[in-house]
Amino acid sequence: MADAAAERPIVCATCGEVAADDEARALARLTWARGTENGHEVWTCARCSREHLRSIEGKLDSAWW
Repeated sequence: MADAAAERPIVCATCGEVAADDEARALARLTWARGTENGHEVWTCARCSREHLRSIEGKLDSAWW
């Protein structure tokens, strides 16, 4: 039985880009940034990660960027 979390689409918390199929989810796990905010797992796509790199490294709350 596959893990339910592995079957859910991965959604960028910043721009809403969706990695829905198996190939896109696998690529997202390698290239997207994963974090935890308020106890929830959040993903940031590669484009948004590059754009907001300083804020992410500074551990600023995503509401600031």
